[in-house]
Amino acid sequence: MPRHSPSKPVENLALRLPGEERLDDEPAVDARPSKSQQKRDMTALQKLGEELVGYPAERLERIDLPDDLRSAIDEARRIHDHEGRRRQMQYIGRLMRDVDAAPIRAAIEAFEGASREEAAALHALERWRERLLDDDEALTAFATEHTAALAPDTLQRLRTTIRMARKERQEARPPKHFRELFKLLRAVVSPPAVAAPDDRRDGA
Repeated sequence: MPRHSPSKPVENLALRLPGEERLDDEPAVDARPSKSQQKRDMTALQKLGEELVGYPAERLERIDLPDDLRSAIDEARRIHDHEGRRRQMQYIGRLMRDVDAAPIRAAIEAFEGASREEAAALHALERWRERLLDDDEALTAFATEHTAALAPDTLQRLRTTIRMARKERQEARPPKHFRELFKLLRAVVSPPAVAAPDDRRDGA
């Protein structure tokens, strides 16, 4: 009867105690990201840097950035030469590798969310303006919806402005009262939250 040689015991890796050394013949696991992943990460940081360069200055001031990165962004805004700007953007990309990008992305997402809400509020005001100009009953509906914020003198101003805006529309005159109506509506609905940075949105 043939004799069987004893089999080599197999180590159960799941039973290894914490801190126990790896066997010499056990393959090591490389925890470092792959070169492809490193390239993707650097590309993402480069794009984030480019986004910061094109970001509104007043909002950029509210993002916590290292001084050298902020200076590089300011310099990129001033460069109009294509090659010079390209080199500056590469420099910004290198600086981005040394910063924690997560808080920057979170700040941008918060700003974009606020911008979407602001845009929706402005569109709602524009719809109200059109209703008020097209329908005599719309002012009653608007006053009922915003009773708490609508002072008696404001209601009278709205009536007058609506009448003048209709007249200037019929006569194809510049939309002075058309714009004024938007400002009145904006002041009633929510002055701090809906206020636009300028009056570009309150025109035709």
